[in-house]
Amino acid sequence: MRLFLMMATAMTSLLLSLPAQADQDTDWATSARMLAQKALIVDTHIDVPYRLQDGWVDVTVATKGGDFDYKRARQGGLNVAFMSIYTPAELEAEGGSFRLANELIDSVEAIAGRAPKKFAMVDTAGEAVKAKTVGLIGLALGMENGAPIEGKLENLAFFYQRGIRYITLTHSLSNHISDSSYDENRPWQGLSPFGKDVVAEMNRLGIMVDISHVSDQAFFQVIEISTAPVIASHSSARHFTPGFERNMSDEMIQALADNGGVIQINFGSSFLTPEAQAWMKAKGESEKAWLKETGFVEDSPEAKAWELGYREQFPFPYAAVSDVADHIDHVVGLTGIQSVGIGSDFDGVGDSLPEGLKDVSFFPALIEELLRRDYSNEQVEAILGENMIRVWREVESVAKAVQAENPA
Repeated sequence: MRLFLMMATAMTSLLLSLPAQADQDTDWATSARMLAQKALIVDTHIDVPYRLQDGWVDVTVATKGGDFDYKRARQGGLNVAFMSIYTPAELEAEGGSFRLANELIDSVEAIAGRAPKKFAMVDTAGEAVKAKTVGLIGLALGMENGAPIEGKLENLAFFYQRGIRYITLTHSLSNHISDSSYDENRPWQGLSPFGKDVVAEMNRLGIMVDISHVSDQAFFQVIEISTAPVIASHSSARHFTPGFERNMSDEMIQALADNGGVIQINFGSSFLTPEAQAWMKAKGESEKAWLKETGFVEDSPEAKAWELGYREQFPFPYAAVSDVADHIDHVVGLTGIQSVGIGSDFDGVGDSLPEGLKDVSFFPALIEELLRRDYSNEQVEAILGENMIRVWREVESVAKAVQAENPA
């Protein structure tokens, strides 16, 4: 009888605790949804323009595919989306980067032009903040890969006038500006002589220097040269993915913070966990061997069918929302709250986004995870957008000072 009473008491205690936990879960979720609508959410890397180049859809309304459209952005609380003006690395040698960049800028302007009650082009930090106050989603422009500059310093002013507010110096191959973290061929041992001039001119114009994709040597040279804060528009912490140079080492994150800059955490699973990173590496090596053996080319229908078969045989180890929060925790632990933000890479990392963070409607899930980790509302708001707006304003301020000191 005594054992029975003890078991009954324990069971009663467990049952009584369940509603409280359920209520607590509901409270976290509700608080996260409310904060998502209140906070200024700035995502510094969304690959919509190139996605639409590959297959046009109207993102001013709900769409079935992709990671971004107006309806889902509203659901998630997104306020400012940096649209990636991405040009493939191979295009530099072929020519055409300048033309493609302009076509992609045109496509973003067309989105805002077709839906002026939903979207607005934003060129300054002030305009980005104002867009939220008037109920619009701000579309800013970041150039992913500096190849469209084409060795002409005057093209920086041209693209500034077109609205470009950050430039990722290189992409998957070393270019005429910088060595790439993905490329074993590193002709410049960091930045090229022209690349060093590019960094200085970007400071003068008020274009943020983006060090995502550059080699470690190039990063430290940028930090040494730049008089304005620098950003990593869509990178994560190498601490979790040892050997993956595309992510930032602790030393780099600290140097970026000392510069006043910010690292915007990439949501791609292979940027977040060693398991996903290892899967990507193995898949890449297998695909390369298969392409060589068969003669098919990457992105061909046959290659896409091969990838589906590979994924069926070797399921992809998706990261979780908690992994994104782990990267944020790590940066905060190294530098403080002021040096981290979000650069999702939505529409840019394919089918590798974490479970529970599949498109722009899911920002509340990340907010909920941060709240559960005892981040205050103010700290979460700093991560979601205020840190990035601060950096943007400081870059604008540096440009004004440089221009006042040295008028053109």
